[in-house]
Amino acid sequence: MASAAKPLIAVCQMTSTSDKEKNFATCWGLIRGAAARGACMVFLPEAFDYIGGNAEETLSLAETLHGDTIQRYSQLARECGLWLSLGGFHEKGPNWDTDRRISNSHVVLDNTGHIVSVYRKAHLFDVDLQNGVSLRESSFTLPGAEIIRPISSPAGKLGLGVCYDLRFPEFSLALAQAGAELLTYPSAFTLTTGLAHWEVLLRARAIETQCYVVAAAQTGSHNQKRASYGHAMVADPWGAVIAQCQEGTGVCYAEIDIPYVERVRREMPVRRHRRADLYGKISFNKPD
Repeated sequence: MASAAKPLIAVCQMTSTSDKEKNFATCWGLIRGAAARGACMVFLPEAFDYIGGNAEETLSLAETLHGDTIQRYSQLARECGLWLSLGGFHEKGPNWDTDRRISNSHVVLDNTGHIVSVYRKAHLFDVDLQNGVSLRESSFTLPGAEIIRPISSPAGKLGLGVCYDLRFPEFSLALAQAGAELLTYPSAFTLTTGLAHWEVLLRARAIETQCYVVAAAQTGSHNQKRASYGHAMVADPWGAVIAQCQEGTGVCYAEIDIPYVERVRREMPVRRHRRADLYGKISFNKPD
């Protein structure tokens, strides 16, 4: 149990498949376990709802925010009395009936089950890897139109991202300058990119923003074509890894110390030392 001054968060790792019922059962167990430990907020990874074997299957399983999946998690949040970060929900787009496109949506529920915030992934993952894997998220996913301002949560002021957003420091700096104390990047990193960049990117974002960085993760083999790196973790504002999952499905826990965030920022005052006169100011742009 965490003290009142240091809220406890739970960061999950799982292996989603196209079986939505099985995925929910896994998340149900992780969330219930976290509630028993006294966590105030549980973070689930990108694609916690499912990972399809191909684009057709992925689209066929998509839902709206008012569908059964979000309703079930809303009920679970109420029953457990905690907040949920639903890291990457396959949400039917606004013109679904005509274009069959979805959003990769990070949905936050409060402890009454209400939707507090929805961030739709801005940076889409289109790559051709050396091992022959080719991923084209933009082929069926709409890019998000805006960064969402940090929200107040039991763990602190939370800035929302998803997976590939992690690679863009301007994104994290904009959230930090808007007041974020925690940044969260629920992810499904590939094995290749995870081995090379996962931990170093998370720690770098923590150091340069002086925020906690929270990264729930997919792990293991989802189907014959796709596998994820795992290693869900939490980095503190000094860049130290303070919690990390081992192999397989599981949860890691971290206490969030907001006075420590303030101390790091006070003792290493990089915000005051920024030279906006030389390289401009990172700020939110209003969507067209």
